[in-house]
Amino acid sequence: MYDDFASTLAATMWADFDEQPDRDGPTAEITDVNSIVIDGNFPWTIVTLETDQGVTGIGEAYPSPGVHEIITDYLRPVLVGENPLDVERLYYLMRESLSGRGSQWGVGTIAISGIEIALWDAAGKILDQPVYQLLGGKLRDQVRVYADCHAGEAMVSSAAEGQETATYEPEAYAKAARMAVDDGFDVIKFDLDVPSGREIDTLSRHFDPPEIEHKRSVVEAVTDEIGDEAEVAVDLHWNFSPETAERLCQAIEPYDLAWIEDPLPPENTDAMRELKRRVDVTLLTGENRYGRHGFRDLVETQAVDFLAPDVPKTGGIAETKKIADLAEGYYQALVPHNIGSPVATVATAHVGATVPNFVALEYHAREVPWWDDLVARDEPLIRNGRLEVPDAPGLGIELDWDAVEEHRKRS
Repeated sequence: MYDDFASTLAATMWADFDEQPDRDGPTAEITDVNSIVIDGNFPWTIVTLETDQGVTGIGEAYPSPGVHEIITDYLRPVLVGENPLDVERLYYLMRESLSGRGSQWGVGTIAISGIEIALWDAAGKILDQPVYQLLGGKLRDQVRVYADCHAGEAMVSSAAEGQETATYEPEAYAKAARMAVDDGFDVIKFDLDVPSGREIDTLSRHFDPPEIEHKRSVVEAVTDEIGDEAEVAVDLHWNFSPETAERLCQAIEPYDLAWIEDPLPPENTDAMRELKRRVDVTLLTGENRYGRHGFRDLVETQAVDFLAPDVPKTGGIAETKKIADLAEGYYQALVPHNIGSPVATVATAHVGATVPNFVALEYHAREVPWWDDLVARDEPLIRNGRLEVPDAPGLGIELDWDAVEEHRKRS
């Protein structure tokens, strides 16, 4: 039923999208689209796009329930038979085919994002060009990567064998910071919306002075340990009210943090802009925004300093580049959010290589020892806090499918 519906809808929409353009160059045809989930520290949803040229494009969709069903039941029938080189046309076709079903915001956009990345990978392989070249060429050969660090239970599980540390105490964060910096990262980030050991009502988003002091002491411990060896950022995960966020920002202002991420819930740009007006710190947000239209008010009102689109979530590679281009007109910088596998990470690196206002790319899998094993290459992707942008066609990496199968999520 879904196949018939989607096929009929796609045929109807050609009146808006015109016929497939004539071309003298390479052509191909999509024969299948599917997805599998790798059981990492997040459920990494890998998208595969098969073509009649024997080329398989790989992409990644942000972890979300329902993505596989949208890809296979709604988007596969729309795409099979299409030319994967028409990446932009197919992006808009997918959006139209899911109109009213989340193509503007939410899980529908996430599914589209994963396929869009796979389309770029397939197109690059067919044209024998890296994705960054298809986007207009690179401005930098490598991108800066920042390490998302943890303390508490996450630190205990990733620390050296036999090492124990106090959960959520400032000293634990200092040790985690030292480990990341010793690994070569010169930008690190910590979650600051963490338990202090006191019983509080977190739903109110109001934190009393002792809670603010706990957060301040964590920042102090980390910055004292690291000094000027690395920049330090913190993530608040939308868990603070405007008055509490203001007090917290003022409390940690003396530590000159690289940025303070998501201090307020994501829906209200006016509240974020007002917070920015009242504090003297660098603010970042964006992982819960979709597409350039979802970022427009953040950019036009200059409500934050840094923007954090998530490539497998916000619309894909080209859409993220358009967000960066929009932001560049207002001198805002890009610090992409990323909790993904090597596929999402490399896809984001291609964007970061092609826009001038890129600062750093998040890496959120230091506690996953087999993260690099997913890629069929001998050297790790990230070395000394940098990722060399691959020059091979497409995304420039291939998955080790034996490793993927070993870590595949079983239902």
